[in-house]
Amino acid sequence: MFRAKAVSGIVLSILVTAAAAQVPSIELTVGFHRIEAEVAADQSTRMQGLMNRKRMEPHRGMLFVFPWAARHCMWMRNTFLPLSVAFLDDQGRILNIEDMEPQTENNHCASAPVRFALEMNRGYFAEKGIKPGQRVGGLEKSPVPR
Repeated sequence: MFRAKAVSGIVLSILVTAAAAQVPSIELTVGFHRIEAEVAADQSTRMQGLMNRKRMEPHRGMLFVFPWAARHCMWMRNTFLPLSVAFLDDQGRILNIEDMEPQTENNHCASAPVRFALEMNRGYFAEKGIKPGQRVGGLEKSPVPR
């Protein structure tokens, strides 16, 4: 029984890693800070998000691209990493930033309609002095959502 669980855990880890490798990436900037973000532009990658990940490099994150502007909300079901999310309007301006606790189902919502959400390790935005009103560059290279 233990061996089967260990093997299934290893297989799951490999599948999650392989799935992450297939998600396209984009380079974003905020001021002089560079971010490598995986892009979740379709329904399945937006639903998966950063679930089941155990770690993420400090300069990496995930950009959620929504098909239309709305007051989108994020939650942390099956997400083991503590994260911060910045909600961005069509021009890439940060409207609000929320800190999120791992493995919770609390809603963290945009303060106004947004087209993008950028998840980073919790505290990233505060540590870099990134605040609402600043613009995230590079969004024009993001794929059209499906």
